[in-house]
Amino acid sequence: MAPPINTAHFEQLKASGDLPSPKGVALAIMRLTSQDDVSMAELARIIRTDPAFVGRLIKAANGVIGYGRRPIASVQDALTVLGMPAIRTMALGFSLMTNYKSGACEAFDYADYWSSCLAAAVTTQAVCMRTRAAAPDETYCLGLLASVGELALATLYPKEYAEVLREVKAKPGLQIIELESRRFGMNHAELGAAMLADWGMPRVFTEAAYHSDGLGDCPFPDGSRERTLTEALMIARTMGELCLTAEAARPPVMRRLLQLGSRLSFDESSTVELCDGVAREWVEWGVLLNVKAEALPPFEQMRRQAAQVDEVPAEQEAPSDPVAVKAPEPVAPVAEAIVRPLVAPAPEPAGLSVLLASADEAASAALRQLLLNAGYKVAIVRDVSMAAEFALDYEPDIFVVDWALTDKGGEESIRAVRETRIGRGMFIVILSERRDEEFMVRAYGLGVDDVLSKPVSPRLLLARLEAGKRVTTMHSEIERDREEIRHFAAELAVSNRRLQEVAMMDPLTGFPNRRFFVDRLLQEWAASTRNKRPLSCVIVDVDNFRIINDTYGHEVGDSVLRQISTAMRDVLRSHDVVARTGGDEFLVMCPDTPLEAAQACAERLRAAVEGAEIVSGMLNLKLTVSVGLAARDASIGDTDALVRRAEQGLQTAKQAGRNRVSGVQLRPHVAGA
Repeated sequence: MAPPINTAHFEQLKASGDLPSPKGVALAIMRLTSQDDVSMAELARIIRTDPAFVGRLIKAANGVIGYGRRPIASVQDALTVLGMPAIRTMALGFSLMTNYKSGACEAFDYADYWSSCLAAAVTTQAVCMRTRAAAPDETYCLGLLASVGELALATLYPKEYAEVLREVKAKPGLQIIELESRRFGMNHAELGAAMLADWGMPRVFTEAAYHSDGLGDCPFPDGSRERTLTEALMIARTMGELCLTAEAARPPVMRRLLQLGSRLSFDESSTVELCDGVAREWVEWGVLLNVKAEALPPFEQMRRQAAQVDEVPAEQEAPSDPVAVKAPEPVAPVAEAIVRPLVAPAPEPAGLSVLLASADEAASAALRQLLLNAGYKVAIVRDVSMAAEFALDYEPDIFVVDWALTDKGGEESIRAVRETRIGRGMFIVILSERRDEEFMVRAYGLGVDDVLSKPVSPRLLLARLEAGKRVTTMHSEIERDREEIRHFAAELAVSNRRLQEVAMMDPLTGFPNRRFFVDRLLQEWAASTRNKRPLSCVIVDVDNFRIINDTYGHEVGDSVLRQISTAMRDVLRSHDVVARTGGDEFLVMCPDTPLEAAQACAERLRAAVEGAEIVSGMLNLKLTVSVGLAARDASIGDTDALVRRAEQGLQTAKQAGRNRVSGVQLRPHVAGA
């Protein structure tokens, strides 16, 4: 089932150096993680040199820890949560996104490509958190990179691939896969899967990426992990497409999304809920990564629109006037459903957008032409029941309502618009034959910005709209300022996390400090109580360290501590938490670890230091450590008591001659103690 790509051809492409590849810190991370003896502290040190990657990594870790857990705030915690494979592929994905935001292929929309990939990443993660087909952190990376073959072809063959894209656009029925294969001897799905495999992604991921591109029937059996991952990626690709689709063209894409969700036993309400969450996450990630990601309307609304379009008879789907849509005679409720999806703006002038709600076909046509000549974009809706809904979807700068739509209908439309965040920024003008005081007071009370008498004076209308233009321009500037503030807030959050991390980090060894350790120990104590799981604590003290400082000086002492820390780090398990809590003292917390396993861990630490060759300048030193340990039992009432018990074990080890491990557990741990 492996993607059929010519290996020799792919190796030639790699050798050319032109394939998209990681750079800078990401390249250093990938090289480091390819080594067998890499340590978390060394990896964290490299990651900290790139503040932007730190922020992205911490956000990714917080996305997979689940509800009710303390938010991740440090690189060390993020590494523990995500693990080495996810860190590697995240570094790769974020590096490609940073370094390939533009390129030489003129017909390839780089901004839309990354926007779609980001939506796919968030969707894949969300789906896999529900299906448990794979680790959510790794599937985020899979979604982000699943379409990397498209970027690769645009990078390798910018002119030729631009021609392929233009040909496909000119002939909608043409299959891009076939054109790519004829032109380049491979298609983007094959190339992308080969690149993912070359970057070390599991085979199940590369095959899912290849088959999710719609290349024939999915070959995997129903219910298999491969099938679930493939269908998760198909949902993700469709979600990416929907995020970039114009409002009027969304219903068929939404239907396809619901159908794909049903394959994974998601009912429509579950799919809608999932998509709403993805849309919010997509916007948040977009701010952090500086990738285009705009807020989407509620997916329940899109689901209803898709269902309504399904019900429309085929002969009603294509109006003769592509700009102004007149509602059919109200012979059936479903007839009104086609008005909103089919109302389309006029061809794109450079000016502001105007939505004209008017049932008078002749008057609205004249006003439309007047506004087009003045440089406005114009859309018309003639069904009063759809005016407010379309105004919120189309989001015009100026909303002109003909009060002849009936007082009640016009009033309800304006009130509905003004009650929304989007509607509060619109400039609303009403056209009415009434000018009495009662009417004017009621209109302005609804939130109308201006009232014009009918018949409308063209010069006066344009003058009033010019005033509205100033107001809407001011709103746009305010919104841009808010966006800048949001972006600044995201960057500030990253900086704050880094400051918090520095405050909890020992600069000499790269280990967390006592403050961090105490905080984590309290968390694990609560988890131990709640889940009835064991918890152990180990304390390590360097034997005769004061003699080294007094004899050789503090510079040598610092070098010794760094090398001892490296030796300890290499033998700790990934879920152990180590901290430097004093001059030559270290604390290690071992979650889900009974006394016997903690004793084995402590012995590994002792042996690692004893066997390490400590070199500083011309000195070649052999050092040892004494280790005390304790496991939670019924006699230990809190975290302080657990640490004190470990300290008692340390004193016993020192009194017995040093370079040894000592610890006891008085009574078995009682659940809830």
